Amino acid sequence: MSPPPTLADLRRDLEDAAAHLGKPHDLRFKPMFGGLMAYLDEKPCAWLVHGKLALKLAPVDQPALLQLKGASRLIARPGAAPSRHYIVLPATLVRDTVQFAGWLARSAAGAGQRRR
Repeated sequence: MSPPPTLADLRRDLEDAAAHLGKPHDLRFKPMFGGLMAYLDEKPCAWLVHGKLALKLAPVDQPALLQLKGASRLIARPGAAPSRHYIVLPATLVRDTVQFAGWLARSAAGAGQRRR
């Protein structure tokens, strides 16, 4: 079993997906609760924490992602309720830049559909 990816590894994977979309300069990161919050076009799109990368998705996009093996709702800390918005991506999806970019595009497109 390989060790969980570091925040730097996950950040690189997210940067690769943003570059694939032609938006590498629209991606920003800010430290948050021991991890990194990622913003695309100034809207939150992903949370990198505890060796996991979770995308913020509109409710309409969540069921398709949750059907993938290894996907789950983010639990930010032990005892916390599962997130209603952030879905942990399977490691195989994070490493597949083309598929990952598609999900990142859905996250960015869904930003206008959510209430904050």
